[in-house]
Amino acid sequence: MRLLVVEDEVSIAHRIESACSSDGLLCHLVSTGTEALEMLKFYDYEAVILDLVLPDINGFEIISRIRAIKNMTPIIILSGLSSIDDKVKCLTLGADDYLTKPFSKVELLARIYAIIRRTSGHSSSVISIGPLEVDLKRRCVRVNGVEISLTGKEYSILELLALKKGSVLAKETFLNHIYGGMDEPEVKIIDVFICKLRKKIAELTGGLNFIETIWGRGYTLRDIDGDSDKPRGEVEPFRPIDSLKVG
Repeated sequence: MRLLVVEDEVSIAHRIESACSSDGLLCHLVSTGTEALEMLKFYDYEAVILDLVLPDINGFEIISRIRAIKNMTPIIILSGLSSIDDKVKCLTLGADDYLTKPFSKVELLARIYAIIRRTSGHSSSVISIGPLEVDLKRRCVRVNGVEISLTGKEYSILELLALKKGSVLAKETFLNHIYGGMDEPEVKIIDVFICKLRKKIAELTGGLNFIETIWGRGYTLRDIDGDSDKPRGEVEPFRPIDSLKVG
């Protein structure tokens, strides 16, 4: 998951980044409201962690501008301002949560995951798709109770698919989610990751394929039982990894 952290105090920004990265979350750090608004034009984030007191634009105005352009990225306020009026104003403008400084790493992470789950339509930290379970809290995947051995990038791809279950995600979306715009490889690497994921899942499900290819658009995660939520498009059958050639 990728977060945008808007904080002008370097020590606090690095503390937030350290807390998040220790739990496998990728952070983009910016110190001004102007930078934050620019980053939101070019990148998708799972959440924004926003300080209210910034050197250029205050946090209240940033919330207003984000919501004015119909950007519904979850916003978590992390501020030294602790008055009820400030909290109510932020929530009224469109923020999703409010945490005061000094903050606990454990509480910050818990709030981040809770907000991301709720805004993605999931009430539990475990997302189930038939026998497949994606555990957001433990950052692991199980099939019929058996944990699958995944690399960090493989897990990140399946995590995003689970959070956006039923939506078709472009390969570029996966690249941004995994690499955060830094040193991104060619987009065809996503095909390799998807093929490996399919093979690992198929080995524990008797060949079932939960990840569909929607030709010309990307990938989606669906339940095996029932087709009511099935996106329109041609489904690519599971193929062994050896059959995929990347030039």
